[in-house]
Amino acid sequence: MTGKSAIEWTEATWNPIVGCSIVSPGCSNCYAMKMAARIEAMGGQSHYAGTTKRVNGNAVWTGKVALAAKALMAPLKRNKSTTYFVNSMGDLFHEDVPDAWIDSVFAVMAACPEHTFQVLTKRAARMRDYFLRPPAKRDGIVEIARADIIADLVGDFWGGADCHPLEWPLPNVWLGVSTERQQEADQRIPLLLQTPAAIRFISAEPLLGPIDLLRLVVSPNERRDCLKGELRGVIDGHTAWLKRTPPGIDWVIAGGESGHGARPMSIQWVRELRDQCAGAAVPFFFKQWGEWHPAAAHAAGDPGRFAFGDYEHDRETMLQVDGYPRQFTKFGARSTLVRVGKTRAGRLLDGVTHDAFPVRAPA
Repeated sequence: MTGKSAIEWTEATWNPIVGCSIVSPGCSNCYAMKMAARIEAMGGQSHYAGTTKRVNGNAVWTGKVALAAKALMAPLKRNKSTTYFVNSMGDLFHEDVPDAWIDSVFAVMAACPEHTFQVLTKRAARMRDYFLRPPAKRDGIVEIARADIIADLVGDFWGGADCHPLEWPLPNVWLGVSTERQQEADQRIPLLLQTPAAIRFISAEPLLGPIDLLRLVVSPNERRDCLKGELRGVIDGHTAWLKRTPPGIDWVIAGGESGHGARPMSIQWVRELRDQCAGAAVPFFFKQWGEWHPAAAHAAGDPGRFAFGDYEHDRETMLQVDGYPRQFTKFGARSTLVRVGKTRAGRLLDGVTHDAFPVRAPA
């Protein structure tokens, strides 16, 4: 169904379709994969059956997807305006999800203009192709939302009222792609920019490498000229860079990985994304550090020790945890990391909470 979410950038999750499969490195420690396995084991929600399996003791997606008919109607039962993360337990544009299921999801979103829906996918090509379908097929969604089929879908919750006049793309639907590294950014962001959407966003979580957004929308010569003398942390004077290829990116989320086997994130990667967004006037949301946090140098300057909060640690006594040392220096002397857990690590970046959102136009 739906539920209140602990995800900092949304209010609730809505899972009309469940199930997925691994497609890129960001999937390796997927929280949804583990949660689906727990739900499946409890047996209370039959649509999760067969969506996961155990491999070497770990829960892994099988690739099976399922439509949760009751969950599909959930937003129509809620009168209070709510921001929903759509399909947190799968991928709406998974290759095995039929177009008819996606049509039904968009029909419900069209019937709920008071809500905001955030759709995040790793299948950017499928999403683009879905939205660029021939007008006759695309308009079928509009007809579903306006006429008899939506009445059949929502039953008593629709109450026979006429659907509001639809705009396309739907103004209450935000479309985003996951971009954990430069490779995924290069593949998915251009496809996102080709997709009609009221709001476009990227989620660089878990952030597994540096991402240069500017190279996607600025010519190499233009960027080189600017970098020669005008890039100083924040890209002063170049506020249109990310929007140079209209309509551009409207929101950037970044965050580190949490949970068992969490991979560390360099502070430099996050700073660079923050600075690119600041220079382009694009809202930036830093979700979390995850398991790892940059360690402050010890006040006494002892190179054999580092400190985090009230704790001090000897470098030489650090133990391996989940395949990584508790004290990690992979990213160089500028970014020594210590494993402290998600709660203690928090979400401050250089002492600041970054929780900016794009502005949705009034319904």
